[in-house]
Amino acid sequence: MNDDLKKPKEEAEEEIGEPTPTVEVETETSDIPAPQEATDPTSPETEQEEEGSEISPPMPAPTEAKLEERGIGSKKLSGHIVISKSEDPRAKWYVVHTTSGHEVRVAESLRQRIETMGLTEKVFELLIPTQDRVVIRSGRKVTIKEKIFPGYLLVKMVLDEDAWLAVRTTQGVTGFVGAGNKPTPLSNAEVENIEKFTSAPAARYKVRFSLGEAVKITDGPFAEFLGTINEMDEDKGKVKVMVSIFGRETPVELDFLQIAKV
Repeated sequence: MNDDLKKPKEEAEEEIGEPTPTVEVETETSDIPAPQEATDPTSPETEQEEEGSEISPPMPAPTEAKLEERGIGSKKLSGHIVISKSEDPRAKWYVVHTTSGHEVRVAESLRQRIETMGLTEKVFELLIPTQDRVVIRSGRKVTIKEKIFPGYLLVKMVLDEDAWLAVRTTQGVTGFVGAGNKPTPLSNAEVENIEKFTSAPAARYKVRFSLGEAVKITDGPFAEFLGTINEMDEDKGKVKVMVSIFGRETPVELDFLQIAKV
């Protein structure tokens, strides 16, 4: 047979999902765009990878986030679970919709399921994005880990039939987030923005006061005075209260610890 007539076999192109449009994540929790509605596809769809496609970046947890949740007693479980480390270029971050309030238990169940089914080379990381917040409890400042996307879990995985089925049929998982009937991976920009937001070093205050609300001063020279909140600075934990002194409304700057609801 003439060697000139032989043609090399073409290599099969890898299949990945389309990247989603970039969504900028702001520096306040309330401005973060909510994930799209979850879908329940009968099977994952894939399409051909375009030339020069980017590898999904890692999303390391800056600190070990231990989360509490109802139903697990006093235990605290990790909000970032690394099942196995991999640089597989096919791995992407996907958003999974879970039963709200049970994200930690769903993540732990999924980890056990992936290890039991021998899919550690297809599902690599599970992440519940959190941010440090300071809440006022019984007159004390307490730092907590607050979930940024309640009801959602991020999964870094290679999307194929086996991995999709393992995740989708885990108890507490209600579906993948995506356009139409297809799980859609997060873009690199979205992954980086979420990682930056969760890495914010400054703890933020979470208070249950609002502008114009009547409060009682509980500490300091104006203790027992009643007033109305005029300004709030949640980053510094400060508040200005309008207090009536000698018949005149006077602004008094206080700490959140120094006021209480009437």
